[in-house]
Amino acid sequence: MFHIIEIQELYIVLILGILLFALLAAFILHFIILYKNKQLTHKQEQEQLKSNFRQELLKARNEIQEQTLLNISREIHDNITQVLSFVKLNLAMTGDLDRHQQKERIGESRMLVAQAISDLRDLSKSISFEHISQLGLVKTIEIEIERISKSGIIKVALSVEGDVYTLGDKRELVLFRIFQEALNNTLKHSKASFFKISLQYSELLFNLTIEDDGIGFTTDTSQKGGSGLKNMENRAALIGAVATINSMPGKGCCIKITIDPFIQQAYADGNDSYSSG
Repeated sequence: MFHIIEIQELYIVLILGILLFALLAAFILHFIILYKNKQLTHKQEQEQLKSNFRQELLKARNEIQEQTLLNISREIHDNITQVLSFVKLNLAMTGDLDRHQQKERIGESRMLVAQAISDLRDLSKSISFEHISQLGLVKTIEIEIERISKSGIIKVALSVEGDVYTLGDKRELVLFRIFQEALNNTLKHSKASFFKISLQYSELLFNLTIEDDGIGFTTDTSQKGGSGLKNMENRAALIGAVATINSMPGKGCCIKITIDPFIQQAYADGNDSYSSG
């Protein structure tokens, strides 16, 4: 009798052990499935982020190219065409002048043609966005500021602090597009007389600050002037930056783009390294 009871107890212990083992195995399997699903979800999110970044990068490239072509068209129409027309008129009038005056007119025309050739050469270099990666962010912005200053549309100032280092070709392309978009918004909507760009390089962070003294706008998100400013915020996030937009009616606008080189951000362009320039 006792022998039968012992066997029954052994069976019960064995069954309980099997059940516990099955529960443990099920728990481990469930944990593995959750982990795999989390990995898959994370991978899908990363792929989506990379896809979004590639799309935004292509869009930024196209917008830069379109804006550059528009600038070139204006430069040719407003400056180069006028210079060459003046050269043509200048040379046409030489027949009525004495030899000394003819030499002066021809010399003047040569200088104007040389200037036109130089301007065309500079314009040809800026047709492709590749010049951003070749020249770097600071030099590319300097060229754009020089172009705006020559036009006399608005007073422009540039300030660069610290030792300049590269932020990576793709980041700098996006940053230049943000600068370009801010400049266009200022020229079109702000009625500003002064536009300032500041680039601050330090070991701890990079800041691009864009300010104007225009009419400003309310800081209510729904009143930020359409998709342009929202695009800046979205593009900044894609390159691991933070965009801060401050403005008040009558107080101008200040846009600050901040990148912290030492904080690992979950952005798609993570392979570009920061190095001293």
